[in-house]
Amino acid sequence: MATTKKAAATAEKETKKATKTATKTAAKATKAAEEVKAEKKAPAKKAAPKKTAPKKTAPAKPAEAKVDFFVEFGGVQVSVADVIANVKTTYGKDAKEISVYLKPEESKAYFVADGEEMEMDVFFC
Repeated sequence: MATTKKAAATAEKETKKATKTATKTAAKATKAAEEVKAEKKAPAKKAAPKKTAPKKTAPAKPAEAKVDFFVEFGGVQVSVADVIANVKTTYGKDAKEISVYLKPEESKAYFVADGEEMEMDVFFC
């Protein structure tokens, strides 16, 4: 009979241990399930915006001054802008490069447009 009581006590202890282990495992599973639910419910955290270095901008270019350029000879003057416009008209086509040589004593403008040498009269008014 002593063996039966002893066996019963051992079985009871083992049952208590198994119950405690099962309870702990169930508690861990419940806790894990709650954490998963909380993660699903919680809004996703937005990533912090990346800090970017301020853009470097070139300093503003000052506005170029308007220049009126005149050549005066014998008390009469002519605008260089007019001479250039007349050179372009005399050449007759668009030029990539024009060089103008003005000789007021001859009332002439000699020019080279795209490698082609020409001349024209300049009237001082």
